[in-house]
Amino acid sequence: MFQFDNSYARLPDRFFASVYPEPVEGPKLLKFNGSLAQELGVEADFSDPGRLAAILAGNVVPPGAMPIAMAYAGHQFGNFVPQLGDGRAILLGEVVDRNGKRRDIQLKGAGPTPYSRRGDGRAALGPVLREYIVSEAMNALGVPATRALAAVATGEQVYRETVEQGAVFVRVAASHVRIGTFQFLAARGDNEGIKLLADYVIERHYPELKIAENPYLALLQGVAARQADLIARWLGIGFIHGVMNTDNMTISGETIDFGPCAFLDEYDPMKVFSSIDQGGRYAYRNQPGIGQWNIARLAECLLPLLDADEEKAVEAANAVLKAFGERFQKEWIGVFRAKIGLATEADGDGDLIQALLAAMHEGQADFTLAFRRLADAAEGGQEAFLDCFADPDKAQAWLADWRERLTTEARPFGELAAALRAVNPAVIPRNHKVQEALSAANYGDFSFFERLLEALEKPFEERPEFVGYMQPPKPEERVTQTFCGT
Repeated sequence: MFQFDNSYARLPDRFFASVYPEPVEGPKLLKFNGSLAQELGVEADFSDPGRLAAILAGNVVPPGAMPIAMAYAGHQFGNFVPQLGDGRAILLGEVVDRNGKRRDIQLKGAGPTPYSRRGDGRAALGPVLREYIVSEAMNALGVPATRALAAVATGEQVYRETVEQGAVFVRVAASHVRIGTFQFLAARGDNEGIKLLADYVIERHYPELKIAENPYLALLQGVAARQADLIARWLGIGFIHGVMNTDNMTISGETIDFGPCAFLDEYDPMKVFSSIDQGGRYAYRNQPGIGQWNIARLAECLLPLLDADEEKAVEAANAVLKAFGERFQKEWIGVFRAKIGLATEADGDGDLIQALLAAMHEGQADFTLAFRRLADAAEGGQEAFLDCFADPDKAQAWLADWRERLTTEARPFGELAAALRAVNPAVIPRNHKVQEALSAANYGDFSFFERLLEALEKPFEERPEFVGYMQPPKPEERVTQTFCGT
């Protein structure tokens, strides 16, 4: 089924623990991502669904796999934990896809590992389906993220706050190396290990840096740039990760771990959904600053490689952190220029964008719908846009400023509207629709899950059959809290 070529398992064994998945009672395939499987060069045998489910649940370890649990540390809500690691995830191995890219195949919920910290190593159905939904939605929205290959029911129960159905999630990633992976080695004073890991990451994710004058500084710069770009794109779709710990930040630049994540309904820059984020550390507006803070933690790990002179190493690292802020600002304004249909740059664009966001906040406008309805305003139908606001006066005034700015571009209205619809999605994984799908699935009805996935396949199209997925929640449908699910 898988053509494995396992490079990470060839690193020193202090980087991971070899561990086999623990078999489950009654594996049953719930969802298989056929298009992703084709991209990966994975051939699934549907003539024997029982064996396919057994492989994807971890009951049968396929030939060539080298199952491991990766070691890492991490700052969790600012507090450093020197050993975390894959407590309920097992990396089966790696495949090289049809585009020549190396991808990890990981089982989440495959049983305890040496890093489980007294946990059962299992996953519940709800969090597995949430990760499937959101990771595939992010891909359709053009945001770098891990992917979903399959979801498998285990036929067993897991015990959290309540008794829940068990499941295994088959996750695909460019790799699972995190900032916390470097922190694990740094906490042990393992400079040799840090260099080995840095060389591995450069070879796998940044091969163009091998000829750089200082490859390790270039690596830090590359990771910082990818994360700055990623977070700018998060903000552009109203995404709140919810748990931006250093162990949840990949070196590859992909979004990873969708536990308590959520999307903005009405625009509120300090919005928090995650039940464990009591202080708002990872609020929507705080994500760029946290990204920079996390890069600083990576820089601390890499200091011995940046320069033999510690003072020079710190100076170089600080320059990267400064560049992160500049890169993010440039990417953010680029994302939001596109969201309001600007193809050129002008000095007042930042103020124009902020004025719209302020009007949206004050007017409790739905983030996704308000931006989407700008296309209608471009074509002369401003009512749909203004209807997004509780008090449309400021929005009306903003439209006048926006139209004045557009006169400097001389862009045909039809072209402008098409450009706006190409970057402002009609459909996102709205929190109440995700919850609806998960609640139904817990009672054995997967039709809402399947329907939501179908709606999310083409997020930039307004398809009549999915108009209900475009609408903000009614008051009684609002989701105010999301949960990690571990």
